[in-house]
Amino acid sequence: MFGFECCCGDKDGEFYPLLPEETKPFCLPSPLPQWPEGQGFATGRISLGELEVAIVKDFEFIASYTPKKSKTGVTFYKPVSIPEGFFTFGYHCQLTDKQLRGHVIVARDTQNTAVTDAEFPPLKSPLGYDLIWSSNSVYVWKPVPPEGYRALGFVVTIDEDEPDLEEVRCVRDDLTEDCLIDDVILGSSSDLRVWNTKAIKTGMFCKGVTVGTFFCSTDSVNNDDINICCLRNMDPKLEGMPNLDQVKALIDHYGPTVYFHPDELYLPSSVPWFFENGALLFKKGKSDGRSIDSGGSNLPQGGKNDGEFWLDLPEDENDDTFVKNGNLESAELYVHVKPALGGTFTDIAMWIFCPFNGPVTFTIELLNLNIEMNKVGEHVGDWEHYTLRISNFDGELGSVYFSEHSGGEWVDASELEFIEGNKPIVYSSKCGHASFPNAGTYIQGSTKLGIGVKNDVDKSDWFIDSSKKYQIIAAEYLGGVVEEPDWLQYMREWGPTVLYDGRSELEKIIRHLPFFIRLTVETLIDFFPMELYGEEGPTGPKEKDNWYGDERC
Repeated sequence: MFGFECCCGDKDGEFYPLLPEETKPFCLPSPLPQWPEGQGFATGRISLGELEVAIVKDFEFIASYTPKKSKTGVTFYKPVSIPEGFFTFGYHCQLTDKQLRGHVIVARDTQNTAVTDAEFPPLKSPLGYDLIWSSNSVYVWKPVPPEGYRALGFVVTIDEDEPDLEEVRCVRDDLTEDCLIDDVILGSSSDLRVWNTKAIKTGMFCKGVTVGTFFCSTDSVNNDDINICCLRNMDPKLEGMPNLDQVKALIDHYGPTVYFHPDELYLPSSVPWFFENGALLFKKGKSDGRSIDSGGSNLPQGGKNDGEFWLDLPEDENDDTFVKNGNLESAELYVHVKPALGGTFTDIAMWIFCPFNGPVTFTIELLNLNIEMNKVGEHVGDWEHYTLRISNFDGELGSVYFSEHSGGEWVDASELEFIEGNKPIVYSSKCGHASFPNAGTYIQGSTKLGIGVKNDVDKSDWFIDSSKKYQIIAAEYLGGVVEEPDWLQYMREWGPTVLYDGRSELEKIIRHLPFFIRLTVETLIDFFPMELYGEEGPTGPKEKDNWYGDERC
């Protein structure tokens, strides 16, 4: 049970049993190619052990609901065109003003008698339904699972008759994993609240498979009080993951073009170019740096970042400036391929290296004031990345993660800007190299007030086509097929620790501001990026949390 005691009607909202106009689903700009053959990638089916799953993207409109005094509401959809023998776990819900975009996972029993208990099959019909919420002519129901089974979604009807028991299936408990509520679909403006869900444990080795249904409640909830679940991939072979030829085909088809700002001074380079042009390895307690061979074979390998070693720019000032500016011609994207969402999706993380990260710019838009800070934000060795998340059912791009300094965001494919075919654009911010989906100015601080650290992004003649210039550096699930470069095993810092008194610089600026602005800036300082106050030298890709884990949002 989800902790609901009764159903309730919403007198403050409106339900629409018919759409005023047809909603067309989103499609990528170009058709998908024929992917190279091999394994189970893009076959439409994925084995999870006792269950075989497929993906459904066709939906039938049920109803829309918009709370009064709200600009938009939600629409409920029933999955249709379900393959014969497969069953759904619940319905789909999304914002009404968004283009139809979503999927649900459907499943069937693999009937593997070696592992299946006849008395407790993987899937069972619910015993009935609990009415969770209703308004006028629309009803939201939760399946009541048999003992030892769990429900993974909700059913929506336009009459008070309980749904058919064959409408959905419940899943045996040991084939599920716990979930959390994730993005809010419909919030506190209504007494019906709706969320997407995600597995509690996410990352390369995690087995949770979210099924595309929604969670709803008539009360505010927190993740400690709810019982939500998703599927668990019990098949260790991960047969849905792409082989190396398929990975290359995916990069060729989806590889973004990365644009750098027209005024960018600190461009990327390849790692070998950085080493060949004078980068030095320093050891704690020794004053002299040591040169590094182009492949990084003489760097300390493995272990952890213990502060004993770091890299730095050449000691000669002219060489220092030359290396800081990077070398776009040599630059390439370094690719890490890994399972996501229990092996039903593939994450293609594309890392870019810049020898130097430039100073931050502080902005107060109300006063049209932009101040480039003196050295604040500068550091040697900048690693940034973006990640393509691709469905292993059909090879379709689902979303792209944009790394933005200490965090980032997932952007659905329907909201991306494309340059050619299905290749998105990634914008790299001036000096800081954070990734963004559209040209413009992004502020770290208060976007509403227009006060904070400024990230400018735009198109220019400086760009990299990552579908052409890349190197696959790791794909652990392929079992040694990809040879990892020596420099990837360097787990220490790619630049020296830098300390600067950014707060003092800001306080000098604040003293010259109008009083009403001064109080706001003082309040916001504590929420600014840590780069304002200094930082340890950045570590390489393999030392980042998201190498094995999920992206940070």
